[in-house]
Amino acid sequence: MNTRSSAAPRYTLNSSPAEHHRLRTQSENLRGHSAALLARVELPPCSSAIDLGCGPGGIVDLLAEKVGAHGRVIGVEIDEASVARARAFAREHRLANVEIMIADAEHTGLPASSFDLVHARLLLANITAPEQVVAEMARLVRPGGWVALLEPDIALSVCYPPHSGLEQLTELLTRAYRQEGADPHIGRRLSRLLARAGLGEIAIQAHAEVCPPNHAQRVVILDLAKNMRAKILERGLIGEPELEQLDREARRHLDDPATLSLPVTYFLAWARKVR
Repeated sequence: MNTRSSAAPRYTLNSSPAEHHRLRTQSENLRGHSAALLARVELPPCSSAIDLGCGPGGIVDLLAEKVGAHGRVIGVEIDEASVARARAFAREHRLANVEIMIADAEHTGLPASSFDLVHARLLLANITAPEQVVAEMARLVRPGGWVALLEPDIALSVCYPPHSGLEQLTELLTRAYRQEGADPHIGRRLSRLLARAGLGEIAIQAHAEVCPPNHAQRVVILDLAKNMRAKILERGLIGEPELEQLDREARRHLDDPATLSLPVTYFLAWARKVR
């Protein structure tokens, strides 16, 4: 999930090098879901698109392909380290029509009605004011243009056979998110958020994927709990030895090829600015 600097504590996850690596891996793993979302959106020639909270790359490459060589893509990120990585990503992939800028996704400072497509992925789950970002998305999109979102719901998951350690870690992660003012179940709320922002023609899909052994998404809950480790311990939700033991036991369970893992459900949402 995308990242912000420590100067912006409203974002739940940290901005460590390990987190940037996880985000790049995650981006590849979610590429199919993002492509499916963009396939739902029809854009005119020479369109413009913006990716809010793009982290070290987000989907700026997919957006560049969507708008075409004569279109325009802006990636917005508030964390300076992520901005540097996103710019390097754009250079590496020769994305000549992509610009990465430093700005807050809640208040970009960009002109209203500037984009044919406004997108965010795994951003709303990690901030304290998702309704403000959705309102900004509605402000930025042109009349007739599209807002597109991909967000998780970690409560809609399956592990079989069930494992108490994984269940405890999921609960700890949820509690830590809630105490930060964030919502790891926000996927189920997308239609209401879009409607309250005044958007219409709202549509939702749920994508739930069974992840095989050695697939990075198979341990996504464990990796997120690891990212949140300091906050979990600071809040006294569990002791450090117990937390480490839960992580070891849950990873061992997920390493078993006979274990079925559907770790998270992703909600894809798209809506139009009808006025």
